[in-house]
Amino acid sequence: MLKKPACPVIAIEEHYWDKELSDTYQGIGRATQAEEQTRRMLDLGELRIREMDEAGIDVQVLSHGSPSTQLLTGPEGIALTKRVNDRLAEAIARHPTRFAGFCALPTSDPEAAAAELERCVKNGFKGAMIHGLANGVWMDDVRLRPIFAQAEKLDVPIYLHPSVPMQPVMDAYYKDYIKDFPMVIRAAWGFTVETATIAIRMILSGMFQEHPKLKIILGHLGETLPFLLWRIDHALARPGQKQLNFRDVFCKNFYVTTSGFFSNPALLCTVMELGVDRILFAVDWPFVANTPGTQWVDTIPLSDEDKIKILSGNAKTLLKM
Repeated sequence: MLKKPACPVIAIEEHYWDKELSDTYQGIGRATQAEEQTRRMLDLGELRIREMDEAGIDVQVLSHGSPSTQLLTGPEGIALTKRVNDRLAEAIARHPTRFAGFCALPTSDPEAAAAELERCVKNGFKGAMIHGLANGVWMDDVRLRPIFAQAEKLDVPIYLHPSVPMQPVMDAYYKDYIKDFPMVIRAAWGFTVETATIAIRMILSGMFQEHPKLKIILGHLGETLPFLLWRIDHALARPGQKQLNFRDVFCKNFYVTTSGFFSNPALLCTVMELGVDRILFAVDWPFVANTPGTQWVDTIPLSDEDKIKILSGNAKTLLKM
């Protein structure tokens, strides 16, 4: 059992599957999953809560697994997204002290996505999660701005979660190794490159000048960006660049989580670059087991005050929990 400071533990990147949406993607948008992992993804009750209890996790903020609703199109895609969110709301209502949620958004229709975000937040959701590109459209595309304007207005974060790279990227960078190392396009590397690129493009686009109070969450300790922050900022300040303070935007508008990344050197780098108030605890369950995440907390060379912020204090503030 976890030995920790006297505080709750809130894990904010914990996944599930809605069966209707999951069945829509059979053989198309998701990797083949092991039977036990599939069982956990579809469970929103006894099994999930038992494994939370075993690891000392008090609350999971639930979000649909990749690719979620980012590949849906048309009116049926909007309708399906609403059904997915309604079923998640029902699951949260059955266990209101154990679960909270990030809603899914029908990003193929930005106005509908903005309306769905408002509907869900009014019904208790803590923000939204978006997975990768929206049917090939980058998040910095001006057509998607209604989503981010709505998030700023509602004062809720958007969690940018990875999805697999675009096919031309996979063909150019990874095809020689995907057979032997299928995770190279996912958690081992492809996820990180894709999501970090999305975040960089959002900053370069001027989105945060247009929406200065917009809050974005990145998992996996910021998809390498805290480690690269000094170099990116320094390079973009060289002569010939459009004026932009990359570091200031990243440190002001972005939060990161520990999902699937239980490394003290990486965490300390992130603390030194962003400050402890920008870091939130997450496991990435069930792709990563709960217990290694909570056991890791004992080894973190930070004060109890800082650990409390990471374990739940920052989530309480950001997500109004």
